[in-house]
Amino acid sequence: MSEFRELVFSGVQPTGNLHLGNYLGALQKFVALQDSHECIYCVVDLHSLTATMAHDDLADQTRSITAAFLASGIDPKKNIVFNQSQVLQHAELAWIFNCVARIGWMNRMTQFKDKAGKDRENASLGLLAYPSLMAADILVYRATHVPVGDDQKQHLELTRDIAQKFNNDFSGRIAELGYGVEMEVGEEKVNGFFPLTEPLIEGAITRVMSLRDGSKKMSKSDPSDLSRINLTDDADAIARKIKKAKTDPEALPSEVDGLADRPEAQNLVGIYAALSGVGKADVLVEFGGRQFSEFKPALAELAVEKLSPIAGEMRRILADPAYIDGVLREGAGRAREKAEATMKMVREIIGLIDG
Repeated sequence: MSEFRELVFSGVQPTGNLHLGNYLGALQKFVALQDSHECIYCVVDLHSLTATMAHDDLADQTRSITAAFLASGIDPKKNIVFNQSQVLQHAELAWIFNCVARIGWMNRMTQFKDKAGKDRENASLGLLAYPSLMAADILVYRATHVPVGDDQKQHLELTRDIAQKFNNDFSGRIAELGYGVEMEVGEEKVNGFFPLTEPLIEGAITRVMSLRDGSKKMSKSDPSDLSRINLTDDADAIARKIKKAKTDPEALPSEVDGLADRPEAQNLVGIYAALSGVGKADVLVEFGGRQFSEFKPALAELAVEKLSPIAGEMRRILADPAYIDGVLREGAGRAREKAEATMKMVREIIGLIDG
């Protein structure tokens, strides 16, 4: 193999309802990428166990995320759509990466520090090793690109570190078996089995903020439902939430620089830009100098136009769980074939006897 074949991988955790931020930050990009790349989209249900092992509704939430994929326009025939726990090679490679990664690397992960809090000794080992499983999710397919938000960039950097250490540690064996791609690491050339996966960060905004507080990220865990627009919201709910969104008393500026220190204005203008596929400057050309009382109805109309069809399609798909399970089962079969091809080579590289 002279080079890695371009492949996009991304996963979404099945915890809570997906919202506008997930759509603009992830799903909209997933749909666009399928026209230019081979894509694998995964519902990462094993990751959700790091939050709590007791999930009465995990199966339903997994189906809900899958329905959101499909309703947004992801084609399960053109791409692979599946849930992580059906492909056991993810967990197998994660254990190998646990033996490659260093504890110091894991301890530096910002998300672990945030989620473990002050009581780190009582945090689960799974929470600490979460990034190792994420690396396995990506590299079991030798994916070259991952669409990520700002909050996952550090985990992707760790994925690259794990891939690089594996490549360095086993460079000779990889070359001997003929499985590698010659790569330059600094001034040294190694035979790399895993690519150093690159991030894909595109679009008008990478983070959508709360409708009630422009300084906080829109979140499915926020206790106020008015803080977010859920993908299952109907037209009336969408319009009502935008009408009630927090703003300041000033008119919209005519220049993008005028949005600085105005987080709510920045957020709403960014949402309009992302939904309409234009830049913030273009939005302000049309609405600069106008009050929010004029801008909000236009934003609500646009949001309803873009999101209502998705909500309706989600409800239709969710009414047929057998169809969703069939999509996941078929996708898992295709994913398993690719993952096992990688793992057969990994086992040979590290010296495991493969029956």
